[in-house]
Amino acid sequence: MITLVDYGLGNIKALANIYKRLGIAFCIAKDAEGLRKASRLILPGVGAFDWAMKRLEASGMRQFLDDLVLNQEIPVLGICVGMQMLANRSEEGELDGLGWIQGDVKRLDIRMLSTKTRLPHMGWNDIQVKPHSLFEKITDPHFYFLHSYYFSPVVQEQVLATTDYGQQFAAAICYKHIIGVQFHPEKSHHCGIQLLQNFAEF
Repeated sequence: MITLVDYGLGNIKALANIYKRLGIAFCIAKDAEGLRKASRLILPGVGAFDWAMKRLEASGMRQFLDDLVLNQEIPVLGICVGMQMLANRSEEGELDGLGWIQGDVKRLDIRMLSTKTRLPHMGWNDIQVKPHSLFEKITDPHFYFLHSYYFSPVVQEQVLATTDYGQQFAAAICYKHIIGVQFHPEKSHHCGIQLLQNFAEF
């Protein structure tokens, strides 16, 4: 069962609508009880890092998510701030992240931006991908971004895809069954729909 983790942040309705159209079973978890049937987890996120971590902690789901992901090895997909929460920490805030993938979240370097680029990074970008089932059947990978920070993993081999916005950064990362994407697949039309379908089969 695809389980959308609803801790009050993220485009839950848009993700639910996509899976409904695809005919793929899903549920929305707002508490620990809602996580019990999960075979795949999606952790969305928008806004600031610390606020997202506080909301997740307040939901009562943090401990159960740690068990599902770290002990039961349930596949998880973090989206945007949900990807950044996978890290140890973020330059945006002071709280610790989930630490599921070793790395830090850093601010895009404004000194690298041109007169045509500003923060936040908002809009469509092509990405360069490594062979992986997450990107199967996506022949022209371009996705919608909205962020000012990016995930920098300790192990660079865990970078699954990159994009460029003044500087090159990780657009997707993967460590075993733990995946993060900086872009918003739920806003990325056919590329995003295919990616979400691929994750359901991951």
